[in-house]
Amino acid sequence: MPDQPHKSTTKTYRLSEIRCDDFTIAGYSVAGEESVICIGELDVVFDIGRAPRDCLAINHVLLTHGHMDHSAGIAYYFSQRDFQGIKGGTALVPAALVRPLKDLMSAWARVEGHPSPHNFVGMVHGQDYEIRRNLVARAFDTRHVGPTLGYSVIDVRQKLHEQYLGLSGPEIVALKKKGVEITRRLEVPLVSYMGDTARSNYSELPHVRDSKVLLIECTFFEDDHLRRARLGKHLHVTDLPEVLEGMRNEKVVLTHVTRRTFMAEARHKLKQVLKKEQLEKVVFLMGKKQVEED
Repeated sequence: MPDQPHKSTTKTYRLSEIRCDDFTIAGYSVAGEESVICIGELDVVFDIGRAPRDCLAINHVLLTHGHMDHSAGIAYYFSQRDFQGIKGGTALVPAALVRPLKDLMSAWARVEGHPSPHNFVGMVHGQDYEIRRNLVARAFDTRHVGPTLGYSVIDVRQKLHEQYLGLSGPEIVALKKKGVEITRRLEVPLVSYMGDTARSNYSELPHVRDSKVLLIECTFFEDDHLRRARLGKHLHVTDLPEVLEGMRNEKVVLTHVTRRTFMAEARHKLKQVLKKEQLEKVVFLMGKKQVEED
């Protein structure tokens, strides 16, 4: 008999999707395996995982830290954009990682035979980066192993001071010519992503506390995994009530759940530890079974 054609057993996946009012969150996040969360409308991808095709056209990677499950695809991201003729591409990264990442790209240039255009911007706590007009990414410190940051994406608007609301167009122009400040800066935080982190009082940061959507890891749920959480500087489900206290987010999306945990058990634990008003806001990024394709 002639040889039968070999059927590949390699599986790919589709990113889980959560629809919000103004944008769609698409991501895959399993502890120790891969974390990548795309928001096309905001032109950002939080962490890069293994650089799935969904993220290649997005122009801004907001990298929280250098652990392989969050950063492995960074060289592939820049290489594929170059291969496909997609201009630009910028990765915001903790400042201490800029040099190692440039070294990584140099090493891959030697392996691949040619360099891929790339741009790394080192970020520190409180620093803003303009994604586009009236939209900025703001870095903030998180508590994990090694150099690490979280990011908020903020809609920045200019609002007319109340005392000038009734003025006509020419009157407003006249005030501007005199150098009068007629507007004030208004920030509307859209989404905040913590990456991997231990407990901290993030509600002290207004752009995190007031983000419409909060993307927060919750790696461990079993009682006997509390020590693992502390050693690895991750969140345990019993940390969530404290971390979410004072938060005003409309939606809280849990990421980075370990494969050791069944989703039914995770939901059961949430009901045990969260207040009703907190629980009503919470969804799992990976709450539905992933769709696999040949």
